[in-house]
Amino acid sequence: MAILPIDSGRYGTKEMMDIFSEQKKVNYQLEIEGAAAISQSEIGIIPKSVGKTIYNAAMSGKISVKRIKELEAKSDHDTAALVESLSEKCTKNARPWIHYGLTSNDLVDTSNSMQMRDALKIIEPKVAKMASLLAKRAVQHGKIPAVGRTHGQHASIISFGLKFANWAAEMAKHVERIEEIKKRVLICKTLGVVGTGSLMGAKSLEVQKRVAKRLNLFPAEVTTQIIPRERYAEYVFELALIGATLEKIAIEIRNLQRTEISEVAEQFKKGQMGSSAVPVKRNPIKSERVSSLSKMLRSQIAITFENIPLWHERDLSNSANERFVLPTTAILIDEMLETMIKIVSNLIVNEKRIVENLYITKGQIFAEFVLEALIKKGVPRFVAYRDVQRVAFEANDKGMQYIDAIKKDKAFTAILTDKEIDSIFSPEKHLGASPAIISNVKKSVQKTISKFI
Repeated sequence: MAILPIDSGRYGTKEMMDIFSEQKKVNYQLEIEGAAAISQSEIGIIPKSVGKTIYNAAMSGKISVKRIKELEAKSDHDTAALVESLSEKCTKNARPWIHYGLTSNDLVDTSNSMQMRDALKIIEPKVAKMASLLAKRAVQHGKIPAVGRTHGQHASIISFGLKFANWAAEMAKHVERIEEIKKRVLICKTLGVVGTGSLMGAKSLEVQKRVAKRLNLFPAEVTTQIIPRERYAEYVFELALIGATLEKIAIEIRNLQRTEISEVAEQFKKGQMGSSAVPVKRNPIKSERVSSLSKMLRSQIAITFENIPLWHERDLSNSANERFVLPTTAILIDEMLETMIKIVSNLIVNEKRIVENLYITKGQIFAEFVLEALIKKGVPRFVAYRDVQRVAFEANDKGMQYIDAIKKDKAFTAILTDKEIDSIFSPEKHLGASPAIISNVKKSVQKTISKFI
């Protein structure tokens, strides 16, 4: 049965939580039983009337978790209890053919794939929505010159919209990755005890192919008793990768919301309290939540890698933890996407403060462009570099504007006119290829997510 390790009242949408409910897990496995029976009957492995009877019973919606648990209390085997409860709803002549040629993990692994299939149906459109929101923000803020920081220090001038363009492109790549992994992780397996399809013989592959088609999954190429667990590792890794991008965005928002920077802020609704003790605080709590959940999400990766090497055709050392890992990863990333969509949609951008921050180093952020101007005048790079650095450090020590210090130094005035120097200190001229990059990203994102628009 499914185990939900996360408080459904706080994290995860109802839509996602429902996928991992106990009854839904039972319904998935009954659907597999029905699809297998009808497929077997179509190619003569079991009688046609029997296949239809089993299918109708399996899809009747009359088999409950409660009854399965009653039977499991006696057998101490969840799959056996499910098969027995299905048998109770079938005619006497159909009962011998229920679960024919299958083993427990045909139900467990294929139902896991069905859960992943339906989880991705929820996750992928939200990833696409994030890409779209970020691309729109990139265009909206594309003409705003801002401080570009490396090592936490002012480095050079960027378009503020370029931040969003980077994130938009990354989210679009996640959409591509989701599409690519489906054929590797959404696997249907109905090949029995050790992956040979022994009881169904040569027809077992045709049965599996038909079941996979009915369930909108991909038939396994080769398995042991279970689907190879590197498939699960890839699925969990991709969800964690999406989470890492969301955390990247969250950390940048948290940093830019620092009092000393104040370039962006999460929406602060009327009546909201930032601190029980400090009334004036506006904390980026939603971004912090994303960062916190991302840590938990990443921790699931190691478990899935540990599950890859199992004994012989399988053992049970993966089974218990997967009942936590698969729901946990899907619910966490769903919660993180929901949260980040709200943050980005309502993000407050303080354009005035962005401009002000360009000048808090008294113009030293233009040093790169001063260096460029000297080089273009024929000054050797390292000679120019030392002069630019020397005057910058002297200006900093004296609390001078960098442009004034340059205009008083012969190393510059002998080569550059006042007009040329003034021209350098105009931030709008130093956005480089940002407009073209943002435009290209917008087009690329729109193409990638077109089916979700």
